[in-house]
Amino acid sequence: MGNQIISTRGPKVRVIASSSTWIEGEALRQLDATAALPGMRLAVGMPDLHPGKGSPVGAAFLSEGVIYPTLVGSDIGCGMALWQTDMPVRKARPDRLAERMEGLDQPWNGDPEAWLAARDLAPTGHELGLGTPGHGNHFVELQQVHQLHDPEGFQALGLEEDRLCVLAHSGSRGLGEAILRAHADMHGAQGLAIGSVDADAYLMAHGDAVRWAVANRDLCAHRALAAIGADGRRVLDICHNSVTAAVMDGCDCWLHRKGAAPADQGPVAIPGSRGDLSFLVQPVAEKREALQSLAHGAGRKLARHEAKGKLKGLYRREDLERNPYGGRVVCGNDLLLWEEAPEAYKPVAGVVGDLAAAGLLTVIATFRPVVTFKASHGARAEKGGADWKRQRSAARKAKQGRAGR
Repeated sequence: MGNQIISTRGPKVRVIASSSTWIEGEALRQLDATAALPGMRLAVGMPDLHPGKGSPVGAAFLSEGVIYPTLVGSDIGCGMALWQTDMPVRKARPDRLAERMEGLDQPWNGDPEAWLAARDLAPTGHELGLGTPGHGNHFVELQQVHQLHDPEGFQALGLEEDRLCVLAHSGSRGLGEAILRAHADMHGAQGLAIGSVDADAYLMAHGDAVRWAVANRDLCAHRALAAIGADGRRVLDICHNSVTAAVMDGCDCWLHRKGAAPADQGPVAIPGSRGDLSFLVQPVAEKREALQSLAHGAGRKLARHEAKGKLKGLYRREDLERNPYGGRVVCGNDLLLWEEAPEAYKPVAGVVGDLAAAGLLTVIATFRPVVTFKASHGARAEKGGADWKRQRSAARKAKQGRAGR
């Protein structure tokens, strides 16, 4: 690649990354293979590109006449929501706040159907997951400003430097997974012709899942605010797993984003790992070389199955429950703690630096983690387990009680 940030691997493949940014060969192979799918016009890999299940994560794909649900994946609507709280940073005590955030992965004790109805969404059968971040790289994080780069842009968003923020990363939970499974059972990894009955049905379900994911992030933030005793407001909500209609070069196309944030919808939050900074950036929307997309995070450097084996000799569990900024990590799942260790990810500053060097964004501010919530300590509600069954039974009884009122 040399010093070139945006490089061309073929007539339909671009990669946005400097020569110093490591990208696994398998991720590039998946990117090339995806670009060769019928109807595909262009595939663009971001600097956070890494291998996924069949197709890479950290990429945007432009197709014509066909959509590919597998390129969106199972977590339809996954994204980032940034909230400003009214809690002063000076009152933030990481240990105390960490204790208060325990339980955010357990079923909400409110009325999920009413929460959805207020957002014109019907019950889906996946209400137990509503208001929970989920597994993997999802989280709910309390943050504080680390450095301001663009004070005017920061203030234009109504943000205050001396107040804590909440960043929620989650998606459509079991709903998106069910939608993809239904598609895969009928069509495997094949695409759907635009205008077909199956394409129309998928796009309708996809749209509902995207809105469900927004409602989920809102509730994740609402629960975090309630836990720490603060009020707040949403500053932004950006989806990075979706397929949307797009006009490119005069053609009606479809833009798939799989772990790629939109660059045409205002400011974007690009988080690092739980031990790294998060970046608030202003996209340069008119830059079309990247399919109007940006990286959605730091991108994995180590696969989940190898993270614990490679890192366990270097760290103790208690080391991973703290971050370099004096903050706390709440993660009662031992394997997840290692899988999501900061060293399993690329440095986010390098990812954002590549995008800035390509002229795709400017940095508004950076935030450092105060408390990162991943999973509660103690017994967890794993699907199929006794706790999960008890909670599902309790949720059913609560639903029946509401219906009888």
